[in-house]
Amino acid sequence: MGTILIEAWLEAKILNPADLLITNRTLSKALVLKEKHPGIEVAKSAAEIVQQADFIFLCVKPLQIHSLLQGIKHHIKREQLLISITSPLSVAQLESEVNAPCARFIPSITNRVGSGVSLLSFSKGCSQETQQSLFNLASAISAPVIIENDITRVASDIVSCGPAFFSFLAQAFIEAACQTTKIDKETATTLTENMLIGLGELLGKGVYTLPTLQEKVCVKGGITGEGIKVLEAETGEMFHHLFQATHEKFAEDLHEVEKQFGHPY
Repeated sequence: MGTILIEAWLEAKILNPADLLITNRTLSKALVLKEKHPGIEVAKSAAEIVQQADFIFLCVKPLQIHSLLQGIKHHIKREQLLISITSPLSVAQLESEVNAPCARFIPSITNRVGSGVSLLSFSKGCSQETQQSLFNLASAISAPVIIENDITRVASDIVSCGPAFFSFLAQAFIEAACQTTKIDKETATTLTENMLIGLGELLGKGVYTLPTLQEKVCVKGGITGEGIKVLEAETGEMFHHLFQATHEKFAEDLHEVEKQFGHPY
């Protein structure tokens, strides 16, 4: 996800390669980005980045953040901003470890093409000026939405996990078409992908909302209506179960993070 953010910001031209100082536990991965985008500087350690950067992005898994912070937190200064991109870590937990304002920036893979939503949260120590700076950075590649902790998981499910969920459904749609009719997979995939692109354009330009779009296509007594009946009957509580499962996993992650930080979410 760190690579996605870097390349999205570079393509949006809100940042230049020379604005970026990056590192990775596998240094060769950072060097690949430097080769692709000359001007990016690669640091040998996270501590080296902390000593120079204004905004410090932690693009690692939730259970890796605490150990990472132990090696860098004494270098972090009050005028810097520490940013996590992971949902099970709250800004309060992050701020409890460092003497600096903190933020959470939850991106979506759709941000790679300057689209979709990103989710922002700020610690109490974050000034309005600092909040606005991060909001402007997020606005260059997304429609940023500021959220509270209590909706973090469901908002992340929709924004960040949603593309994978609906990609799975689209692939199941394609497979079913191939298995029940004579259409080949390549044709079905092309038709489905372009249908989804067109659907996104309709919604993005405000031509229709989701309910009005369904009404326009679903002529009473027509074929679409018969398909909708099947969806109504067979989706049932599928999405209820999806959100229940993601929240159960989230609770497990929260418990593990809280054990590390000794601070509630």
